[in-house]
Amino acid sequence: MTSRPCPYARRRTRVAVLVDLVRTDNAGGHVKCWERFAQVAASMDADAVALDLTVYFLGAREGTEVLAPHVRFVTLRPVFGSGPFTRLVGGVDATDFSPYHPALARLLDRHDVWHATHMFALSATAARLAGRRGHRGRHGLVASVHTDVPALTQAYAGLGARRLQAAGSVRGGARRTQWIAGAATALMRHRRDRLLKACDRVMVSTTTELAEFRALLGDRVSLLGRGTDHSLFLPDPGARAELRRHGVPDGHTAVLFVGRVDASKQVMLLAEGVRRARESGHPVHLVVAGTGADTRRIEQLLGGGVTLLGSVPQRALARVYAGCDVFAFPSHTETAGNVVAEAMACGLPVVLPAGARTTAWLPADGTCGLLVGKPEPAAWARALTWLARYPETCRAMGRRAAAVARAEHRGWDRVLADDLLPVWHAAAPHVSSGGL
Repeated sequence: MTSRPCPYARRRTRVAVLVDLVRTDNAGGHVKCWERFAQVAASMDADAVALDLTVYFLGAREGTEVLAPHVRFVTLRPVFGSGPFTRLVGGVDATDFSPYHPALARLLDRHDVWHATHMFALSATAARLAGRRGHRGRHGLVASVHTDVPALTQAYAGLGARRLQAAGSVRGGARRTQWIAGAATALMRHRRDRLLKACDRVMVSTTTELAEFRALLGDRVSLLGRGTDHSLFLPDPGARAELRRHGVPDGHTAVLFVGRVDASKQVMLLAEGVRRARESGHPVHLVVAGTGADTRRIEQLLGGGVTLLGSVPQRALARVYAGCDVFAFPSHTETAGNVVAEAMACGLPVVLPAGARTTAWLPADGTCGLLVGKPEPAAWARALTWLARYPETCRAMGRRAAAVARAEHRGWDRVLADDLLPVWHAAAPHVSSGGL
């Protein structure tokens, strides 16, 4: 990308992005999103964009990875890691439940803008410091909403309560389980809203969220899109041969799921839909790229009707997309769901739950994919069966999906320049106080 002169600042705005998740090769879309923004920023002329960027992650070892003189990753150890909870519910990304992270607190004064991306230790520390008298007005505080944390909490709290009941640690039936999940969800919503109210600017992913959060925060809300690497994710007619080596049979409609394989993504709903489609005589084969607590259950349910690829690196994942026929993603917890955009760019029609925020990628139902109206296996089976029954229509939807992706889905460089840089520069004290 050729960087344009920055109209917002004469000196570099020093930004700290706080990602309350452990960074690993198998991390989810939240981590990958900030990796991509940082990689793109590293390719830009630092003076032209007036930016110095540090992205903080959690990890087992502290360290710094320099991407460019003006861009770096910093890893901090958790104070109170979520390991016990993670082991209870499965493959949820690890975070830090501590309300305050002393090591980060010592580093934050280096930065002009603190950008919270979650509500746990790193983000909570920034919000806490921003409210102190000595820090007030010296730093800009920005937040972006990447995951529907209350919905995620509801899924995991309910699962955890049911497992504790099964082990005899919690007494009571379904009503007690629902109460626990509801209480945890309400707590997370309160905690999220309290953090967002402390921010100078909040960024959300869809126009639906824009209206929702403006009711809470007024005009301090703007959109933060997600990018697509169009040089990596694109149709590839030769990619199917690679999937054959993984056991995907010829003559079957290969339905792909990408993501964490657990209750938060409702992947068992999709697996049961595939089972019903197969039992009705339609050759549908599920391909799963990802790991999680439900992997074994899917294998037991579908047997030879599923190919489990495990964790797949991004470059290899592009060919997995291109080698399949349909992308199906039943999750409601994403605010954007970049996997949907990646699948479309690779020429796959997408099947999504009606009402999910991921549907914002689609121009309309029936153009580049299908929306499933009810969260029931039978409804998912009907959608998959229809696409398997009419392969030419399925392929035409995929071609339209690729065309829409090329024409309408921005690259990461454009999202950074259009959405993030203006917010960061405007939030910096040397700009907002008239320092230009």
